[in-house]
Amino acid sequence: MSKSLPIRHDQAGKQFEVTVDGCRAYLSYMDLGKQTIDIYRTFVPDALRGRGVAAALTEQALQFAEGKGYTVIPSCSYVERYMERRQRSVERQE
Repeated sequence: MSKSLPIRHDQAGKQFEVTVDGCRAYLSYMDLGKQTIDIYRTFVPDALRGRGVAAALTEQALQFAEGKGYTVIPSCSYVERYMERRQRSVERQE
């Protein structure tokens, strides 16, 4: 499912968001300046859990940050774990 999600980046509101089956999920971040963002919250309603929505939102946010050359501070525990898994995956490929 996560490949086809219509994720929208609301730069003014500093969120990545998607609505699926009438339920809204989002990832929120703060721009701390000096090319650094703090991803501090992901929210996925119960009806959408287990469908890859949080992973898709997180991946989209990380791709945005990488494209801009930002450093990411993962204050959200989900994002922190996601980044750790992603790093291990990259290391295995090397």
